[in-house]
Amino acid sequence: MRFNQILGVALVLMSGFSIQLQAAEELKVVRIASVAANIAGKAVYTGSASLVVNGTFSEDLRKQGIKVEWVPAAIATVGPVINEGFASGKIDFGIYGDLPPIILNSNKPTVRLVAPWGTTSNSYLVVPKNSTAKSIKDLKGKRIALHRGRPWEIAFANLLEANGLSFNDFKIVNVNPQVGAAALASGTVDGFFSLFDSYILEDRGVGKIIWSTKNAPVDWKLMGGVWGRNDFVNKNPDVTQAVVTAYLKSVHWVAQEQNKETYIREYSNKVYPESVNRREYENDNVSWKQRWSPLYDAALQEHYRRAVTYAKASGLTRNEADVNQLLDPSFVKRALKDLKLEGFWAPN
Repeated sequence: MRFNQILGVALVLMSGFSIQLQAAEELKVVRIASVAANIAGKAVYTGSASLVVNGTFSEDLRKQGIKVEWVPAAIATVGPVINEGFASGKIDFGIYGDLPPIILNSNKPTVRLVAPWGTTSNSYLVVPKNSTAKSIKDLKGKRIALHRGRPWEIAFANLLEANGLSFNDFKIVNVNPQVGAAALASGTVDGFFSLFDSYILEDRGVGKIIWSTKNAPVDWKLMGGVWGRNDFVNKNPDVTQAVVTAYLKSVHWVAQEQNKETYIREYSNKVYPESVNRREYENDNVSWKQRWSPLYDAALQEHYRRAVTYAKASGLTRNEADVNQLLDPSFVKRALKDLKLEGFWAPN
């Protein structure tokens, strides 16, 4: 064989090896998106993502040769941004609430819930401070600010149904939480439905909370967690398992009562004052430990069943997503076994 031929074969082999090596290296990087706020030019993550971004999550994965690239999504547009990231293949995992992935999966199975975050957030109904309204029934025919398509819309729909009401009984103003809060403060709307940022309105003396999911059925609370892109999960089950196990290790730490104060001071939502975070955790019908439960229990399954049905009935989706394709408990099951936590949380 001539030298040029030998050189050509060698270059081909080297090229093939380079491509294989590049592919192997790419598998060692996972891209995870989550809601974040821009504070002083820096992405500050919120919710349970704050714990995993700033805790030992990334270090635990690094020890296994997996690098994490965090992708911030603005609070006002988190659902569409993460959905687009999944649809385009630009992210592998997303930490966000339930309704956006249900909308995404209504077209075709794209993502699955690989690790629930538990019942970590409540929803609140706020009225102007001088309002005489004491319940949702008192707001019939009034203007209520609600960001459609966001996870807390499910709780609002449950509240209406429980009181024999429907969306047609109100003038729904579809705006993001920041605009909704401003609208309540200015008197443009008669009610505002959102998350625990509602306490800010009380602190400013412009609003008062008249209802929340704190004492509502558990399946009314905000649910979500770590969602994995199906293509990635199918091709990389070991990497997915490593991500879920590292996530549960972090969640187990925060779920222990002795770590509650440290979490509130150091890891909880840094977008809002500590006093606001504390009130979100107080007087809840779910214990501190249980609110972090990653179990695919009856409450979680009922929540997603109702959410999928609601999304179709309300016109948010044309087709009904398959609940069985949305929920994948296999990774949590193995993680609980590996971490010896099979009896730590009880089903709700």
